[in-house]
Amino acid sequence: MSQTGKLYDRIAIVTGAASGLGKAIAEGLSAEGAKVMIADIQEEKGKIVANSLKNSIFCAVDVSDPTQVEAMVKKAVDHYGKVDIVVNNAGIPSKQAPTAESSLENWRKVMSINLDGVYFGMKYGIAAMVEKGNKGVIINMGSTTGMVAFPDIAPYSAAKAGVIQLSKCAAIEYASQGIRVNAICPTVVNTPLVEEHINNSDDPEKMREAFNNLNPLPGMPTPEDVAATAVFLASDEAKFLTGLALPVDGGYTAR
Repeated sequence: MSQTGKLYDRIAIVTGAASGLGKAIAEGLSAEGAKVMIADIQEEKGKIVANSLKNSIFCAVDVSDPTQVEAMVKKAVDHYGKVDIVVNNAGIPSKQAPTAESSLENWRKVMSINLDGVYFGMKYGIAAMVEKGNKGVIINMGSTTGMVAFPDIAPYSAAKAGVIQLSKCAAIEYASQGIRVNAICPTVVNTPLVEEHINNSDDPEKMREAFNNLNPLPGMPTPEDVAATAVFLASDEAKFLTGLALPVDGGYTAR
């Protein structure tokens, strides 16, 4: 790893980093010189990722629990001395059902992780940056479903719309202190979970074709495509970008 990496010696926390998008983002940040805390509820997988990266540590966390999120940020500060980047990526899918038929249990679970978890990560991550007096970057994982309507996933869509608004509010609140806040809003990404969903569907070939033709640009973005966007937003190359809800969607939301 070169000391000329665009994120050299910066301290990052990535939630949901044991697999999928979070893992790719953590690897992308690390490749550019950041020291990364791998934060996830999946301890075994998370430790494997942390052990594969230079100057990385693991923290077990349930992001729906504010006490655990506060402790996560404290652990990073105690270990590294500060926090420069927080990527609030941890999330779960919603069970599919029309709004009136969606269960309260599903609503509360999706909200507690996908929206509350992002809020807690912002709350304690930003507080740590302000306390240390250092500039910083918050990157929140939104979705195209938070920008346009999709049927049968109202809890997920509402949570992601909330993530976008949280990002915009914090962006204007902390801009004067040099803290930038942005949301990345991907379309369907070709992660292992999506592959599993395709393979378990009634017609995998038809499902794969539908995903590959969902966006104006053909195919699905990879986790590395999303990670590259996160690395850019975390870097000084994006030093005047804040308050964005940035689609990584092959033109889906442009229609």
